[in-house]
Amino acid sequence: MKLDKKDLLLYAVTDRSWLGGDTLASAVEKALKGGATIVQLREKELEYGRFLEEAGEIKELCKKYGVPFIINDNVDIALAVDADGVHVGQKDMEAGDARRLIGSERILGVSVQTVEQAILAEKRGADYLGVGAVFPTGSKADAEHVSRETLKEICRAVSIPVVAIGGINRDNILELSGTGICGIAVISAIFASPDIEKAAAELKELVIKMVGA
Repeated sequence: MKLDKKDLLLYAVTDRSWLGGDTLASAVEKALKGGATIVQLREKELEYGRFLEEAGEIKELCKKYGVPFIINDNVDIALAVDADGVHVGQKDMEAGDARRLIGSERILGVSVQTVEQAILAEKRGADYLGVGAVFPTGSKADAEHVSRETLKEICRAVSIPVVAIGGINRDNILELSGTGICGIAVISAIFASPDIEKAAAELKELVIKMVGA
């Protein structure tokens, strides 16, 4: 699947800890209705069978709404369900290895925190980069902070699209104007909201304003 940078405007990353009584599929569909442009299924604890089943459900939803479906860190699951791509972090599989396993047709996203990591990830076949944490975040306890200046330098150093992640919400999103990013990746700003669809719609409106600023 060819990735368009507009696909990265509002990148919804799942987190089942916010579900309450909802199912993940239902929460994801609300995010898609609200305007999420790409979805990443992130499961660190789920056993293989359940993960596979869930990935199949979310893939069908993404297909229905015409958005790319990405699996976090698990190439086996991504290949098994024929996901559109995989996203790997610095502590996960090396980008070049992931690219070899998923082939040239699938999307590869890589998390980076420095200009050096960004340049290397692009060389190794990344289609886009996730940079963060740009603000303090509760979703990843060990997330290192990336300054606005570093974010701008990364955007200038690579030719592939960059999304910012980490602690982004409706109150601080416009602070990212002028950095060169083409979108934001969010977890709790969507999935911790009592009204997921509305939260996604509001964020999308703000991110369009931020990217155009």
